[in-house]
Amino acid sequence: MAIRRRAIQYRSEQVWGDLPVVHVSVGGRQADGRYRPGRARGIIALGDVATGLVAIGGVAIGLFSIGGIGIGLVALGGVAIGLVAVGGVAMGLVAIGAVAIGLTAVGAVTAGLVGPGPRLPVGATAREEEPRTATAAAAAATKSSRRRWSLTRKGLRR
Repeated sequence: MAIRRRAIQYRSEQVWGDLPVVHVSVGGRQADGRYRPGRARGIIALGDVATGLVAIGGVAIGLFSIGGIGIGLVALGGVAIGLVAVGGVAMGLVAIGAVAIGLTAVGAVTAGLVGPGPRLPVGATAREEEPRTATAAAAAATKSSRRRWSLTRKGLRR
């Protein structure tokens, strides 16, 4: 037995041009059992498919968009496309996500011209300077090979 969900529709009385300030439209099941997505269009739009200045929904298209698929100037979502895009898959001028494609890309898998920069060394490597000449490299290699660590009852010691 399928649960029947009714559609929700709200439109504010205030309008800006021909768009309502707030439009909420969430779809529901029709009489034949098929789901009809709600399409919201307004300055602030919330719905299955939302289009507006601020759009929140499954598919969100707007200046600021948040959704499963977000398209806009600033986009946040599972798939985000925009000038600044943050999401699982992000494409944009500045892209941040697991898979990021853009001019500046930050993430696990990236494609971009500019990255976040080299990673800073941490721990013991941060304290040691890199040798600049071959003789300094040889001296550093012998110095590091002389360091012996031993595990005692009191802990790890040099």
